Amino acid sequence: MAGPIGPVTEPLLRGLRGVAAYFRGVMGADAYRKYLEHHEASGHSVAPMTERQFWRERMDRQDSNPHGRCC
Repeated sequence: MAGPIGPVTEPLLRGLRGVAAYFRGVMGADAYRKYLEHHEASGHSVAPMTERQFWRERMDRQDSNPHGRCC
């Protein structure tokens, strides 16, 4: 039994979640999560940036190096 959602709706929802995750990745919305994973895996001795610091740094870096952007 597939659960309360239904046998057809459940795979559809999984597919939609996958599409949403793909677009979040393309748009860079998961960049902070990836940064935290990399920071932890690299074994840095300093604390990671806060999410606000991360996004500010990323925007500043993009503004100072505008190549490779569409807009």
